[in-house]
Amino acid sequence: MIHSRRQILQSVSAGFGYLAFAGISSNASAAEQSTNPLAPKSPHFPARAKRVIFLCMQGGPSHVDTFDYKPQLGKDHGKRGKYGGSLLKSPWAFRQRGESGLWISDIFPSVADHADDLCLIRSMQCDQPVHPGAMTQMHTGTAQFIRPSLGAWTLYGLGTENDSLPGFVSLSPPAGSSRNYGSSFLPAIYGGTKVGRGGRAAARFTRGGSGDSVPDIENPKLSDQQQRKQLDLIQALNRDKLRREKYQPGVEGVIESYELAFRMQDAMPELMDTSGESEQTLAMYGADDGPTANFGRQCLLARRFVEAGVRFVEVTHGNWDQHANLSTDHQARAEACDKPIAGLLKDLKQRDLLKDTLVIWGGEFGRTPAAQNGDGRNHNNRGYTTWMAGGGVKGGFSYGATDEHGYEAVENKCHIHDWHATILHLLGLDHEQLTYRYAGRDFRLTDVHGNVMTDIVA
Repeated sequence: MIHSRRQILQSVSAGFGYLAFAGISSNASAAEQSTNPLAPKSPHFPARAKRVIFLCMQGGPSHVDTFDYKPQLGKDHGKRGKYGGSLLKSPWAFRQRGESGLWISDIFPSVADHADDLCLIRSMQCDQPVHPGAMTQMHTGTAQFIRPSLGAWTLYGLGTENDSLPGFVSLSPPAGSSRNYGSSFLPAIYGGTKVGRGGRAAARFTRGGSGDSVPDIENPKLSDQQQRKQLDLIQALNRDKLRREKYQPGVEGVIESYELAFRMQDAMPELMDTSGESEQTLAMYGADDGPTANFGRQCLLARRFVEAGVRFVEVTHGNWDQHANLSTDHQARAEACDKPIAGLLKDLKQRDLLKDTLVIWGGEFGRTPAAQNGDGRNHNNRGYTTWMAGGGVKGGFSYGATDEHGYEAVENKCHIHDWHATILHLLGLDHEQLTYRYAGRDFRLTDVHGNVMTDIVA
């Protein structure tokens, strides 16, 4: 008796052609298997990283309160700032951490324990001082147009290692952020799959939880065999349309997405069910209880996804936009994600995954050294900090610098295009060669810009 969808896919006739899209038929020719757009692809050159976990801090965490130590800011507290307002010293003390001696604030005590794994990029710059534009540029390289996201370009360039799971997953993205994980003019199959919503974890993240990991992932009305027959008919009609009209990217995307969705019904609920994780693991992520539980579950799930072969996972954490109440609200945001991030780094390392998993942390911009509303900071896109760990970067390393107060980058400036070029480089992709022909020209993530930060590569 046939039980799983994989067995169904392997047992039915290849006459309809869907086995080629699934890429799993033992009898399919190499040519048929190559039609799977998600099949693993060779990088342009040997890669340092095989996969990415992007920890996106929505709202703009303050670099001068987290990873960019500015002793002069403390000395000049209360004095007039460069662009007006009064300079505001950090409420948190900075200390040198690990053998490398990186200066990291007390706001991230658990992450600081992994200082020797972190590569701090303290000279970030982007073009937009407002959230929507800066978030869009951080994800797509541009703020003016709808373009493919970083995750979509990664999947397009490398494919994925598990044909029963999405190659790109966005965990609990905020409402209205679809362009941050979208594929734009790239084929739809390269877009991110949203899991959870609005920063909240789905029910299956919890031990013994109930409910679906992804909306409509299960069909209570039709058996697997009945679903397969229904899908065969739909796919036959889709392919007939494709034969008639020759070029229909939307139809191609639908065909490929339907087959992936069919296979996901087996793989996704099993992967989302964390009831088999030990109490020690849940505690390590802070996923068991308290303010860390939600983000801890998401970080745990990110590890489970990349371990299962997903190429790119984004986990969003907000809201870091403190124009007031910085000392209390920034502290609360950090407490919710500090232990989960440290747990993720530790878990990846003990599973021997960190060496070829690139973990990225950062927001769309930083915040001003001058106070706003007494206990707050305004947006600052001229200089801020992100960090990377694993995936071929130097650990315990600081790259670039802002001025003495933290207003803007002054040394080894890293524009968002350079950041994107470097991420692709670590994945073995040349950002100038990774292009897609659309509307009469070759597009790329970095447009006509971008320089790889070779100094951070181990």
